[in-house]
Amino acid sequence: MSVERTFDLLDRYMELYNGKEDALCCKRNGSWIKYSSQEYYDNAHHFSYGLLELGFKKGDKIITVSNNRPEWNFVDLGMAMAGVVHVPVFTSLSTEDYHYIISHSEAKMLLVSDKKLLNAIDPQSLSEGKTLPVYSFENIEGIKSWTEIIEAGKASSEKHHKTLSIIKKSILPDDFASLIYTSGTTAKAKGVILTHRNIVSNFTSAASVFKLNPEDKFLSILPLCHVGGRMGNYQTQYSGSSIYYAENMGTIAANLKEIQADGFDAVPRVIEKFYDNITTKGKKLKGLKRILFFRAVSMGLKYQPFGANGWLYEQRLRIADKLIFSKWRQALGNRVRIVGCGGASLQPRLEKIFWAAGIKIINMYGLTETSPIITINRTEKGGVKLGSVGTTIEDVEVKIAEDGEIMCKGPNVSPGYYKNPVLTEMAFDDEGWFHTGDIGHIEDGKFLFVTDRKKEIFKLSNGKFIAPQLLENIFKELPIIDHIMVMGEHEKFPSALISPNFKYFYDWKTERKIDFSDHVDLINLPVVQTYFSSEIQRINKMLSPPERINRFRLVHDEWSPATGELSPTLKLRRQFIIDKYKAVINEVYKK
Repeated sequence: MSVERTFDLLDRYMELYNGKEDALCCKRNGSWIKYSSQEYYDNAHHFSYGLLELGFKKGDKIITVSNNRPEWNFVDLGMAMAGVVHVPVFTSLSTEDYHYIISHSEAKMLLVSDKKLLNAIDPQSLSEGKTLPVYSFENIEGIKSWTEIIEAGKASSEKHHKTLSIIKKSILPDDFASLIYTSGTTAKAKGVILTHRNIVSNFTSAASVFKLNPEDKFLSILPLCHVGGRMGNYQTQYSGSSIYYAENMGTIAANLKEIQADGFDAVPRVIEKFYDNITTKGKKLKGLKRILFFRAVSMGLKYQPFGANGWLYEQRLRIADKLIFSKWRQALGNRVRIVGCGGASLQPRLEKIFWAAGIKIINMYGLTETSPIITINRTEKGGVKLGSVGTTIEDVEVKIAEDGEIMCKGPNVSPGYYKNPVLTEMAFDDEGWFHTGDIGHIEDGKFLFVTDRKKEIFKLSNGKFIAPQLLENIFKELPIIDHIMVMGEHEKFPSALISPNFKYFYDWKTERKIDFSDHVDLINLPVVQTYFSSEIQRINKMLSPPERINRFRLVHDEWSPATGELSPTLKLRRQFIIDKYKAVINEVYKK
């Protein structure tokens, strides 16, 4: 059957995959809890009936702040069937940000997963005497359980069955389905309106690229509140594959191995961590094993798909695969064949080496406003160009403006920003093209390359323009760098703040017999400063003179969303970093 509204997934699921025992799965107390297709269908409908019993109407809004879990799906499609707009929110925001979203969205209910998040949101301290009904997925003393809504729905199912059927028929593809607040790396988060058509057109097109099947197991890693994680969640259900939710970021490899996943979704940071862990183990090998390991890595860095490197390379790659790369796959469960990756810039070297290892990373590009995919690499010959973010997804158009900005049209594009007509008007030109704010170019007439954010490109005092993301991606290829921010607007030269890969240097304690007590001690060691200088100068030689990092400073902090330097989607929050390290930056430029 056709899918035009998000909740049409449920009827399609029951028609094609009824009897599936592990539709949605999560791990609790050391065991995987599995929900069948029937339980999924029933819980979603009972939640929908429960909302009607509570008096919710089409167009009302409910906020969820939750980790990934099957219950998220029950309430998500339960809301959709009742015409209630789902407002999924990241779990790493400040209390101030939560209160802003609650107020701005005009939400009429809050669903939260646990006590820690409830305390972070602190709904009791909402301004202007506002009160908000709060329900929780986990048991919290004094807070109503979400199961109360389910039970109310069961008890009133006959009463609301006909009403729900009428509401579902009244919901059109262009109706408001979800309100997603962008992570807000600078100013207040923007509320992006997404319609059923936006979301459905994107996940059905994505499903034709990923080609998952009902026998596959997919590990869901990206937060479901993130538009990329949500799209992956829907397209996996559309294909009938089983979804297993990763316990946390630290258990991804273990979860992949124990369920023997066929695929998973990721942001580049996850891929970087996989690679760092693998190469760290490689460095501990001795003799011939170490030589073979890094010879395979070197081959992987030169990889081109579909035999483009010639017969001899392919023969050598088979040997490298048998000796080295096969063990990489074994570490991930030995079945992973496809990885959806987006949300930030992926280093081309990582894309190449994982393809060489038989793990196809499908790099894609998009924004919350585009539901999210604009372009995506395929797995077939002619449909992939490593280093690019692929070609346009079905029914989507892209063109490059005169100033290099990427513009987009298609059924995936949001109608605008909630309660912000001025911002909406600014985002679209007179011909209806959505301006992404990203800079890029197209190669071979179809493959898109994204180089930077338009607003992040800066000009040096000599008039030369610098694209910081491009440089940051190059320098992040150094295993000694965890995060780097390039800066220098209106200055004579670019400089950088660097958060080192501290794990790399802690290995020096045994390898080089170097002693230090903490991060501060480590970054001030002359041998560490000298090593960074030499490595940065080595990369500088590959760059044009204006792009070279003239000065850098190491910081002792590990950057993360929790500490504020990164957004929930792991992008640099540049203004936050500039404010935090103002004294260091002033010292760099001798202000």
